[in-house]
Amino acid sequence: LQSLLDMMVAEEESLKERLLKSIALCRKELDTLCRELQLDPCEAEEESTILQMEKNLRTRVEVMLKQKRDRKQELKTLQEQDRDLCDILCTTPFCIDSNAVPSLEDLDRYRRHLASLTAEKEQRREEFVSNKRQIILLMEELDHTPDTSFERDVVCEDEEAFCLSTDNIAALQNLLQQLEARRSLNEAVCTELRSRIVALWERLQVPVEERESSAVH
Repeated sequence: LQSLLDMMVAEEESLKERLLKSIALCRKELDTLCRELQLDPCEAEEESTILQMEKNLRTRVEVMLKQKRDRKQELKTLQEQDRDLCDILCTTPFCIDSNAVPSLEDLDRYRRHLASLTAEKEQRREEFVSNKRQIILLMEELDHTPDTSFERDVVCEDEEAFCLSTDNIAALQNLLQQLEARRSLNEAVCTELRSRIVALWERLQVPVEERESSAVH
C-alpha cells in the first residue's frame, strides 16, 4: 500500500512539475506575443489551481497566436492591394514594416490609405476615359493620325492598362488642349476664308442662286 501511495505522490509531483514548466513556457510566450501585438502585459492569475492556470494560459496563447496570424494575413492582403494600386497610379507603396506584426492602428491607417488611393484611381480613370473620348473625336475631326508613342497609348491601349500617373494625366490634358487649339485655329481660318469669299462675291456681284450652289460644295 505504501508503495502505491509513494507512486501516486511521485506521479502527482511529476504532473505538477510538468504543469509548472508549461506555465513558465506559456507566460514567456504570452510576454512575447503581448510585445508583438503591442498589448499590455498579461496579468498572472493567482486564484486558481495549477491545472486551471495552465489551461487558461494555453487558451490565451492560442487566442493571441490567432490574432497574430490574422493581422499578418490582413497586412499581406493590404500590401497586395497596395501594389496593384501603385502599379496603376505610379506611386510608392505605403511605408510599413512587413516583418513586424502590425498594430490595429497600423492596419486601420493602411485601410484608410488604400480607400483614398482607390478613390483617386476612380477619379483619374473617369478623367482619362472622358479625355480619351474627346481626343479621339478631335483626332477624327482634324484627320490627325496618332504620331507619338503617348498618343498611340492613349488611343489604342486598353483603358485598364494605361498608367494613371499624375504626369500622364497632365500630358493627357495637354494633348486635349493642343487638339482643341488646332480645331479653334482651323475654325478661325475657315471663318476668315468664308468672309473673303463673301467679299469676293459682293465685288463680283455673284447672284444669290450661284452663291447657294457653291455653298453646298
